[in-house]
Amino acid sequence: MVGSSALVLNATYEPLCVVSVRRATILVLTSKAECVSDGDGVLHSAHEELPVPSVVRLTRYVKVPYRTHVGLSRRAIFARDGGRCAYCRGSAETIDHVFPRSRGGLHAWENVVAACAKCNHSKGDKTPAELGWRLHAIPQAPRGVAWRVLGHRTPDPRWRDWLDIPDHHAATALGAEAA
Repeated sequence: MVGSSALVLNATYEPLCVVSVRRATILVLTSKAECVSDGDGVLHSAHEELPVPSVVRLTRYVKVPYRTHVGLSRRAIFARDGGRCAYCRGSAETIDHVFPRSRGGLHAWENVVAACAKCNHSKGDKTPAELGWRLHAIPQAPRGVAWRVLGHRTPDPRWRDWLDIPDHHAATALGAEAA
């Protein structure tokens, strides 16, 4: 329970970030935030009991400059691609540069995909077109509030109302299958 997370909303109910339950509790106890949604369990002190916060809203508006892009990482690529190979749709274990870096390809969202070891090895230093392969989806940078706030982390289903995540995607939306 102490290792779990809480979603922090701005005073306008706009998602800001994810913090530890401990940090969210301190924000509530110091009246810097109010609990909007309770998590599982109750925190006990010598004089008080407090439900574990799952979502807290700041009492004062905070202006935050937002990152315009999501950081590129192996874990985020697996989350974006659902842990599936971009070529055969099998289980992915590696990442692959669609246009090989050795031939001038960039290490960017639009050129990196998740791949199984067999496809990655077979592809080698070639492009999918040279092998007659096709990508099942065009790689692109992830967008949306959920990616900006959570990155590759799996969201708590209780956060979906604030992150615009549909019910059926809440458990898997951001990488439950990711390695």
